[in-house]
Amino acid sequence: MFVIGAPLAAAGCVTQSPLTPPTVVSAVPGLEPAAGLDPYFVSMYAEIPYERFPLPAIDLSQIDPQFFRREVAFETREEPGTIIVDPGKHFLFLVRPEGRAIRYGVGVGRDGFGWNGRAIIRRKAEWPVWTPPAEMIKRQPELEEFRNGMPPGLGNPLGARALYLYQGDRDTLYRIHGTNDPSSIGLSLSSGCIRLLNQDIIDLHNRVPLGTKVLVLKADMPAELAAL
Repeated sequence: MFVIGAPLAAAGCVTQSPLTPPTVVSAVPGLEPAAGLDPYFVSMYAEIPYERFPLPAIDLSQIDPQFFRREVAFETREEPGTIIVDPGKHFLFLVRPEGRAIRYGVGVGRDGFGWNGRAIIRRKAEWPVWTPPAEMIKRQPELEEFRNGMPPGLGNPLGARALYLYQGDRDTLYRIHGTNDPSSIGLSLSSGCIRLLNQDIIDLHNRVPLGTKVLVLKADMPAELAAL
């Protein structure tokens, strides 16, 4: 059994100044994808105009292709439908039947803010409000204006969706959520939370129901050995 590895008060889920616009590239009909980029992934991360806040296409040149969403072979004793986060490799796996998983690239907590353990998704939100903890406001006084919450939008650090992690009835204050900074995927920068590209968190949010089990590994534990 894993345990939380950092104080709950450390959670804040922000990697840059709030309201910083995401780095994006406009999706222009008929425009050829950038050299070397697979059109499949260009389409996967294209604009989503029908969202409450229309999402622009992501500039994939900022991101190592290994972090693009894909289905992979994945052996584990965790049951299908479980989310396993491997912070050391910056991957999130959604376990599927027959030794498969959908793999997403993620950003995770920097040293001193990372955590590991088991949790359950007890709440899901579309375009969530972000409320920085009091401890974060103390460290970053410029966040005082958001003490009662930052409205949703493209500049909100939680991005387009959020999955809220609980242990029993207790909110851990940690989230799996989108990001307004695509270049942060594959890095350890946040105050503990697990962030995905907005197009990826929308995909994950649509696939997992309330009650989904989540296992966040220690940074030095291979994901394939999570339950062995």
